[in-house]
Amino acid sequence: MTEIRRIAREELEFEGVVEPSHDLLRDLQLDSLGLTVLAVGLENRFRVMLSEEDAQGVRTVEDLSRLVAMRVAEAHSEVGAQP
Repeated sequence: MTEIRRIAREELEFEGVVEPSHDLLRDLQLDSLGLTVLAVGLENRFRVMLSEEDAQGVRTVEDLSRLVAMRVAEAHSEVGAQP
């Protein structure tokens, strides 16, 4: 959540409060470019990949936060599984 808020404020110049229940399109008023900036920022920060398939189920800030947490956990489990 902290990183999503940081990117929204610093990179997307969103001036309002970012809450987990906020809709990315309606409440944060993100267009396709804004969504891309947010996704790339999260990918870079957490060293994960977010696919277009992932994006289909993401509507709220909380959805996005959960997705990133899941990808981070998967990445860590893959690193630990390698010989």
